[in-house]
Amino acid sequence: MNIETIRAFLEVASAGSFQQAAANLHITQSAMSARIKSLEQLLNRPLFNRKRNGATLTAGGHAFYKHAQTVVRTWELARQETALSSDMNAMVGLGVQLNHWKSTAAPWLQWMKHNAPDVATQIKSDYSDRLMTMLRNGLINVAVLVEPQRSPDIVIEEFAREKLVLVSTVPRRAQATPVEGYVFVDWGTRFREAHTLAFPDNPMHQITVGLAAVGLNHILEQGGSGYFLESEVTKLIDDGSLHRVSDAQEFSVATYLAYFAEARESISVQTALQGLQAIH
Repeated sequence: MNIETIRAFLEVASAGSFQQAAANLHITQSAMSARIKSLEQLLNRPLFNRKRNGATLTAGGHAFYKHAQTVVRTWELARQETALSSDMNAMVGLGVQLNHWKSTAAPWLQWMKHNAPDVATQIKSDYSDRLMTMLRNGLINVAVLVEPQRSPDIVIEEFAREKLVLVSTVPRRAQATPVEGYVFVDWGTRFREAHTLAFPDNPMHQITVGLAAVGLNHILEQGGSGYFLESEVTKLIDDGSLHRVSDAQEFSVATYLAYFAEARESISVQTALQGLQAIH
């Protein structure tokens, strides 16, 4: 039994599909199947009910699940602590959803530097589903997510609600019809639904981006407009690079904290959570 085999098991259990789990771990489906098969042979019982539309845990799979999580997290903790320099007492890993990197990661790092100088920090940025995989695999201790996947053993709590404002490179008023140069930034399912209700005459967009930074750079270079976090465009509005669109509807996007309930017993995780609450 090796740690990557156990990671494969946890990923299939989460994704509910060998194919999707293989894609998430960037391995072939045959490699994924081989890892699970070797684990089942070692444990001498099947771990998944294999069906055309996916895979579900057997009774044995359910029994092994929590042990697998413990093994992976313990291994990662041991690996990290072994690598710590002599002036560091602990390490904590934070994962931040890509579009909230600037508003969360930088101020948190600064807080940790001043308030917990003996705690080594590691930050990863990715989409929410990938961050959940990292959390389950022990690669991070806390994640800041948008629309997180619910799991009975993971605490999910609202972290922050940030305002989205419509800005443009030229002064203008809001209008219901399509506007040339508008960039639709995908802030998640709830934003898409609210945006459709607010702009029913503009269901399709010439440019759609998943990363807010890409959309913002585009309109700054080529001209245009779009919805962005107020905290990230305030300076650009102040210096005249952008203008708030008059009478435009505002939206908000919520982020959530995710961490294992047992992690709250860790002093370093408690400190990380305290720092996150302090910056919002």
